[in-house]
Amino acid sequence: MNNLLQAFAPAALALTLLLPHAAVAEEAKVQKKLANVVILATGGTIAGAGASATNSATYTAAKVPVDALIAGVPQLKDIANVRGEQVFQIASESFSNDDLLKLGKRVAKLARQDDVDGIVITHGTDTLEETAFFLNLVEKTDKPIVVVGSMRPGTAMSADGMLNLYDAVAVAGDPSARGKGVLVTMNDEILSGRDTGKAVNIRTEAFKSPWGALGMVVEGKSYWFRLPAKRHTSGSEFDIEKISALPRVDIAYGYGNVDETAYRAFAQSGAKAIIHAGTGNGSVSSRVVPVLQELRKDGIQIIRSSHVNQGGFVLRNAEQPDDQYDWVVAHDLNPQKARILASVALTQTQDSKELQRIFWEY
Repeated sequence: MNNLLQAFAPAALALTLLLPHAAVAEEAKVQKKLANVVILATGGTIAGAGASATNSATYTAAKVPVDALIAGVPQLKDIANVRGEQVFQIASESFSNDDLLKLGKRVAKLARQDDVDGIVITHGTDTLEETAFFLNLVEKTDKPIVVVGSMRPGTAMSADGMLNLYDAVAVAGDPSARGKGVLVTMNDEILSGRDTGKAVNIRTEAFKSPWGALGMVVEGKSYWFRLPAKRHTSGSEFDIEKISALPRVDIAYGYGNVDETAYRAFAQSGAKAIIHAGTGNGSVSSRVVPVLQELRKDGIQIIRSSHVNQGGFVLRNAEQPDDQYDWVVAHDLNPQKARILASVALTQTQDSKELQRIFWEY
């Protein structure tokens, strides 16, 4: 028996020595299978900090750099090969058209790289829906682009940013997310960047779509329930690489006792289009109709939308004779999304009929 053990001893020793190397090789093999995800950080609450753990609504946004955000969620390394870039460090209410263009061009450049499988954008929630829709219109790729934010800073009790970011990376690295347009992951839901909007300002379930979520993220796995029907990303006629500037488009709010002041001021400031954020079905006060007719004759596009909180749906030639006045209706887009689409569309056409087609299709 001793002779038998001695005969097998060298082989056993060799196997023991090889096991750590085999484990390392296997781990490296697994790492190679992970998706490569780039996180572009722009600031916002997800990068915010409060004075204490009880400050969930009172805090300073855009404080934490992207490397610290990534380090704060060590589990990211288990689902993707992640690296970060700090594009901006601002609160999202300060986002400008120039910022949209800069971010959009960086996203497009990354999307063309073979070593990038998906892109995550951390963003403040105030204008997150605008940026997501803009990217949905102009990025010519089917690679997943996921915009994510949080409603509470990372210093708060029950902060939502860590899980939101984890979900965003999981979706961005998931091949099943390809071709579904720009996505938003908030509060375990996968939402369309085209539809979703901020409906509440102090709850973690703040983002809603009037047409429902596309899916859910549960423990890093994506579950899908519907697909976007409108044109987007690789199927869009717009291309960020062909846009050097966005025409000025302003929003005038409709309400009881409204007059023409805001509309005239926007026109004098150089607006190429005015979004009328009307009541109900994009209704226009009788006091405002004449000035909108006048401005349209001067070449300014008039686009009727609704400021109904969720599910505003403006029907053409209902409430107002849009054909007669040569106005455009925003379909189901809220005023801020209508502004984004109008600004992008005006880089390509000044024709109101073409604009109406675009609003139907996107």
